[in-house]
Amino acid sequence: MADRRAQLVGRVRGLLSEALGSARGRLSAARGELDAGQDRLARVRRAAATVPQRVGTERDRRLAEIDSRYTARIAELARLAAAAAEREAPGAASADWARWTPTPAGRAEPPGAVRIGTVRIPGAEPVPALVPLLDAGHVHLSGDHSPGGDAVVSALLLRSIGRAEPGTVRLIGYDPEHLGGGLAGFAPLGTAGLLTFVGPGGLARLLDDLVEQIRRINETVLAGEHSSLRELALATGRRPEPWRVAVLLGGDELSRHERGQLDRVVRTGAACGVHLVVRGIPLPDDPTVQRVLVAPGDVRIGGPTGLPVRLDPPPPAPLVTETCRQVAGTVAAGPAPTPFTELLPPPEQMWKEDSSTALVAPIGEGPSGRPVLLTLGDYPPHALIGGPSGTGKTNLIFAWIGALASRYSPAELEFYLLDFKEGVSFARFAQGRRDPSWLPHMRLVGINVNTDREFGLALLRFLAEELRRRADAAKQHEVTKLSELRAVDPTGHWPRIVAVVDEFQMLLAGRDVVAREAADLLEDLARRGRSQGIHLVLASQDVRGIEALWGRPALVAQFTLRIALPKALRILAERNDAAQSLPRHHAVINAESGMVEGNQVARIPSASEWETWSELQHRLWRMRPPDAAPARLFDGDAIPRLADAPDHRALTPARQPGGPRGPVALLGEIIDVQARSAALRLPRAPGRNLAVLGTRVDEACAVLDAAGRSLARQHEPGSARFSIACLDPDADHAARTLYSDLADDAAWYDEETVPELMAETAEALTAPGTPATPHYLLLYAVDAAAGRLGARVGRRTGLEHLRQILHDGPERRTHVLAWWRGVARMRIDLGGPASRTDQIGAWVALDVQGGELGSSLYPGTGGPDWYPRPWRGLFFDRAVHRTGQTIIPYGLPR
Repeated sequence: MADRRAQLVGRVRGLLSEALGSARGRLSAARGELDAGQDRLARVRRAAATVPQRVGTERDRRLAEIDSRYTARIAELARLAAAAAEREAPGAASADWARWTPTPAGRAEPPGAVRIGTVRIPGAEPVPALVPLLDAGHVHLSGDHSPGGDAVVSALLLRSIGRAEPGTVRLIGYDPEHLGGGLAGFAPLGTAGLLTFVGPGGLARLLDDLVEQIRRINETVLAGEHSSLRELALATGRRPEPWRVAVLLGGDELSRHERGQLDRVVRTGAACGVHLVVRGIPLPDDPTVQRVLVAPGDVRIGGPTGLPVRLDPPPPAPLVTETCRQVAGTVAAGPAPTPFTELLPPPEQMWKEDSSTALVAPIGEGPSGRPVLLTLGDYPPHALIGGPSGTGKTNLIFAWIGALASRYSPAELEFYLLDFKEGVSFARFAQGRRDPSWLPHMRLVGINVNTDREFGLALLRFLAEELRRRADAAKQHEVTKLSELRAVDPTGHWPRIVAVVDEFQMLLAGRDVVAREAADLLEDLARRGRSQGIHLVLASQDVRGIEALWGRPALVAQFTLRIALPKALRILAERNDAAQSLPRHHAVINAESGMVEGNQVARIPSASEWETWSELQHRLWRMRPPDAAPARLFDGDAIPRLADAPDHRALTPARQPGGPRGPVALLGEIIDVQARSAALRLPRAPGRNLAVLGTRVDEACAVLDAAGRSLARQHEPGSARFSIACLDPDADHAARTLYSDLADDAAWYDEETVPELMAETAEALTAPGTPATPHYLLLYAVDAAAGRLGARVGRRTGLEHLRQILHDGPERRTHVLAWWRGVARMRIDLGGPASRTDQIGAWVALDVQGGELGSSLYPGTGGPDWYPRPWRGLFFDRAVHRTGQTIIPYGLPR
């Protein structure tokens, strides 16, 4: 038991010892953990003590970083906002007043917003504060009536005017309280019609007019194709209407009608370029209304809770006035013309049009940006152009000719041009020394014909003959119109003819036979020409003084196409004054006989400069048909040359010169369309002699010189006899030059020997048989030998011999071509005042009045309607003429 007990005690003791050892180990471990924990606690407490300082430092660093990034971002956003504002409102729309100058926007960038002040942002540059106006909306100013409101109004208007093209912003002022004083600085615009004031009580009329403008623009300009003028301008590059800005500065309570019209303008005006700048009148809420609150020390865009703005100072008064003066001056000078190339088709489309039914071509650009077309056909058939000197009449004609000539080939269109004013502008259409090209469509160009009304009459006679020819062809083919004739006779040459007569009133001036016949021909051509494709274009500075048109309403009525240039009078209908307000380079096109409802305004391109026209003419000249010939050029200031005359070049020697009708003496160039020569036939018939009458030495010598040379060209050397007698020293040089050039066929006589010539020639006429050799007596100033010829040579005097030669010579192939220095002197040489003049079968009158020629030389009573002028003569041949022909003597050989 004891052992068991001892064992048990030992075991207990062992266990207790183990437990004590284990407890001591755990205690030691616990004490170690306690120490470690206490150490960690101490470290944590030490670390915790440093956290607030680190957190504060990091917080301060992060806050500084955020602030720096925020400031940079704000500055960047402000810079981007300023750049956006600069793009939205460049140049004059936002520049500071110190460096402000007008900078008009191009057509492709219509102006919109303008600056009224700046938005201040701490740490950043000021950002321009913009408000939308042109093509964008309306501006309503509210608050007190401090100078700040005036500054906003003047800034809005000046920046808008400076940003737009001159003349495209029109202001209407309504200021009943200050009677326009609020817009006084803009008054210079009124001289160009860009500023109008409406007095007290005129608000209703003003709003009615704005509503009417909006209606018209929607119906006729936008016409459903575009939603706004801005959209139209961006699509086409053209702005057909100006901006209209109505500035309404207070007034009485609006009536119901005025309120309704104002609401309509607010809703619909911005799309049509009609805008409001309003102060003192409430405006309805609308997206297009930009409100600006102006209060002392507080200006906000968008109303009381809107963006705060610092207003710009008002523009300096001298800057406003000077800018308005410049704009008004530019508008008064007129817009620059558009390029001529805008009227022309692409090169590959030239000469592709058909003129069977009409001629159609653009003349310029209309208000909507679309081309304005001119038509010549059955209706309208003819055109009347009017405009004072310097308004672009010649330029318009050039533009129209270019537009037509580039579309229709010479087989489709022919031109005949006549310019009665002094100048050579039409000469470029014909072949010249400087430029060998010509317009292939041109058949006739007449320049410097202000004193040669007969040439205009010749053109009308030519057109009348062409009208008769076409009418005969139409009858033959049983048709009535040119289009039908061309259809049934496609091989015929039936182009449309356009005859342009500039300053046509010169042709109809006075009450003489030329004016009467010209008016009759014009009326017939105007009435019947339309059906045969002959069209008249008459141009004039004014038609009030055209006496020949009085009492001829049927003539004027045919010219249903009227073209009025600025300030033109009586071209349009009586109550149509549209031309009075036209700017330069514009014209009113009216195809309804000038009635108001037919008005179209066109901007005419610049087409009259040499370089502008030359490029087109050379292109068309290179396209000309192989058989094309240059146009006939008639220059009233030029003296023709015998050597250049087609009739002279056609003369050749023959066994029987001139055939059975006898040789031909060419005396000068007839004033007509075909450049024919005045020809005197010298057959073996009584009276075939020529008298040159007048005191102008050079012209008389020129007539005899041309006659002698043309006669000599028809005879082989030695087959004709020329006796040249010169009895005036001033004519000696010309006569001797002819004598020298005729060489062996000519004999020379002077005052001493001329009686012998008369006696010898008269005696030869009594010989039997017909002389084999024709004899031409060229007598220069024969009346100067009256004393010598009055003396007897044998049984008769020299004058008696001369009378015998005149009477009997032509039938014996002897012809007298003599110059008398007056009609009275010739009558004396022929036997006295009562003597017959039958032996003078033809005469050329120089500086001789028509009344002096009398009934014995000219059929009828009173003599011909002839007014002498330098280097012109009246040729009359009893055998062929009913009336005289005006001729130009050929120049003497140099």
